[in-house]
Amino acid sequence: MIIRVLLADDQALVRGAFALLVASATDMEVVGEAATGQEAVALARSSRADVVVMDIRMPDLDGIEACRQIAGDDDLAGVRVLMLTTFETDDNVVRAMRAGASGFLVKDTRPEHLLDAIRTVAAGDALLSPGATRALIARVTSQREQHLPAAGRVAALTGREREVLTLVASGLSNQEIAEQLVLSPLTAKTHVSRVMAKLEARDRAQLVIAAYESGLVHPGG
Repeated sequence: MIIRVLLADDQALVRGAFALLVASATDMEVVGEAATGQEAVALARSSRADVVVMDIRMPDLDGIEACRQIAGDDDLAGVRVLMLTTFETDDNVVRAMRAGASGFLVKDTRPEHLLDAIRTVAAGDALLSPGATRALIARVTSQREQHLPAAGRVAALTGREREVLTLVASGLSNQEIAEQLVLSPLTAKTHVSRVMAKLEARDRAQLVIAAYESGLVHPGG
């Protein structure tokens, strides 16, 4: 399967470098390049991309708002957004995840790691760099009391579903969850899908947020 990638960055040189990198992968192709947030949203709709690699700082519409519009469009339900930025700040990480981003990386990520990140989010998994993960945890735990709805939804999960959610928040893949709980990979995937449905989460990144907001998972726990 070829992963269709849309590149969104206001710097032509950066887009060109990313385009060459993506083109070097046998399992990917570039289906469009956007220089503004508005262009990114429009091209996401017309190019039918699988993954949008989006810079946060974009003219006319910043990358996070563009991500929000893509994630909120039912016709683009299968499109994943991988956010790139120069600096990992807790505000940017949380805003990106809440907007529906499936991944968050800094621009100085090694080329092979960026390609792996595209593959990861295309497969429906969440991808956060270590710095972004720390920023996300710090922010949601400091504001946990403001997010009681998340706690209520998590409390409604079955014991097994809460166990699965805890493992997802710990960064485990479906295969690793299956091994941890002695389940088949298909059963583990089914549990994750049910948790996502019950928590109204678009992807695994939002499951991580729900786990920390609800207090089910604690930093270092």
